[in-house]
Amino acid sequence: MAATPRLSPGDPAPDFTLPDADGSPVSLKDLRGRKVVLYAYPAASTPGCTTQACDFRDSLASLQSAGYDVVGLSPDKPAKLAAFRDAEGLTFPLLSDPAKEVLTAYGAYGEKSLYGKTVVGVIRSTFVIDETGTVTAASYAVKAKGHVAKLRRDLGID
Repeated sequence: MAATPRLSPGDPAPDFTLPDADGSPVSLKDLRGRKVVLYAYPAASTPGCTTQACDFRDSLASLQSAGYDVVGLSPDKPAKLAAFRDAEGLTFPLLSDPAKEVLTAYGAYGEKSLYGKTVVGVIRSTFVIDETGTVTAASYAVKAKGHVAKLRRDLGID
């Protein structure tokens, strides 16, 4: 598998419409006029993904007060996302991309290193998208722990 093209600041964010944990469609274009933090993670209810989701949950008020909406993206089916949301008290949308089309469009699905082996899967990534749908930041292979704090520093949010 060839390397997946990655997004860079200034690129248009690939548009999408995906079901959330309740099966309701969520489109990027519906979020125009707001800044969006879209983060891609491998699997709901796994230790690293739970840590990351809870960090976003705990930082949501400060991100929202700075004008950012948070949206999670994984290949999990809506029922698994709903169980994850309910178990962890998550209050932001979790989107389901089982075909991995949106993950691939964002460069967040492809070859990665896992325990020293090259595997194909979801690359833990975070994208900041401005009010016009333009990528202002794209971070790939981020760490589950500590990434939200770094993102807040990078965005100048206390």
